[in-house]
Amino acid sequence: MAIINDIKMPVKKSSKSKKTPPSQMLRVPTPLIEAVKELSRLHRLGQTNAVLLGLQSLISNIDSNTDSDIGASETVKQLQLRLEKLESRFDSDIDSKSILKSVTNLEEKLEALTTRLAQLEGAMMVLQRNNSGAKRSSRSYPNQYYQREAPQLQPFEEKNLALRLVTDVATLRQKRETMTEKEFVRWCKDRDPSSMGWRYEEKDKLYYPVK
Repeated sequence: MAIINDIKMPVKKSSKSKKTPPSQMLRVPTPLIEAVKELSRLHRLGQTNAVLLGLQSLISNIDSNTDSDIGASETVKQLQLRLEKLESRFDSDIDSKSILKSVTNLEEKLEALTTRLAQLEGAMMVLQRNNSGAKRSSRSYPNQYYQREAPQLQPFEEKNLALRLVTDVATLRQKRETMTEKEFVRWCKDRDPSSMGWRYEEKDKLYYPVK
């Protein structure tokens, strides 16, 4: 008679009863997505050596990308520094040009003022000389009442007449050469302190008074 032993075999729990651990999401740079997918496929196939080689290649790519990013960042910083230097140099050049222009304008104004003062000084000397002659003439005849004529003016050189007329030699010469004799005499009368006209004599290069 056969003896049958009932052996209770352990029952494996269904895999469905186990809870699946939550998946972990990893952020991967866009250029490396395809490489990560390939490593995942090899891992599922159990090809450990291929996975290790792929990881080494992936790490090398990440390192090279990081170095290139750092290099690009340093290049950008150097470009910014050079741009700032160029801007500061450009600003300093503009300041130097504006200062030089202001100095030039100031020198021109001072030169024109000096010329004007010299002309006024010459006119005052002529007036003082005329007044001194009139006073000496009145002291010579203190007891006589008569209508005294103005002192006779002597011919003037071009530079002296320019001072008397409160102008410069170039202007005096230009007026004489472009005007008729009558127009030039009238122009001189309008500027002369004694309303005296002046006529130019080519033979001795002098200007003679004309009433």
